[in-house]
Amino acid sequence: MIREYVYRAFERFWHWTQALLILFLGLTGFEIHGSISFFGYEQAVRYHNVAAWSFLVLIAFAIFWHFTTGEWRQYLPTWKNLRAQFNYYLVGIFRNAPHPTKKVALSKLNPLQKIVYAGLKVLIIPLMVASGLLYMFYRYPQRYEVLSLNVGNLETIAILHTIGAFLLLSFLAAHLYLITTGQTITSNLKAMITGYEEIPEGHELAHTEVSATEPVPNT
Repeated sequence: MIREYVYRAFERFWHWTQALLILFLGLTGFEIHGSISFFGYEQAVRYHNVAAWSFLVLIAFAIFWHFTTGEWRQYLPTWKNLRAQFNYYLVGIFRNAPHPTKKVALSKLNPLQKIVYAGLKVLIIPLMVASGLLYMFYRYPQRYEVLSLNVGNLETIAILHTIGAFLLLSFLAAHLYLITTGQTITSNLKAMITGYEEIPEGHELAHTEVSATEPVPNT
């Protein structure tokens, strides 16, 4: 095994901060929803709003980083090896089959992950942000009056926000499971902490997505 630096410092900071904020937003959000009781309703609303603004700031920095470094290309969906990756998760992983793709610096996500992460960033996160802001500013005080947005039904916004929350929880559950599918149970977790990924020898210089069934060119 060769240790290759795959996850940069900001990427790891963004990943873990985003994870903590989403978990905290889920905790306070479901308390506001009435599903659990922990902080108390008023405190939960206050904490939820602070976490929401913090999340928006983090998103702004993440978008800037992704586009200035070109990392946004990591999420471009591809059909290459998609079926093989799906079969690996469905059957191959339980038969100790080789992984159909290799993770390297310029291709950190497998084909199935690219689709899921693209959906998360293009659909689910924007849904949560838009519905959350609409819910937050449905009514807002001005100097002489209280104005409201031209939204017919606040219940619809709340339902969309809740649907987004459950989709995020589903993603989190799948993400936690897939963490354990690396070379060892903890290797993926360690990589996101240290930044270094363990790459099989012969793949460390192949900075593109490589099929496990295809020979790697000599370098």
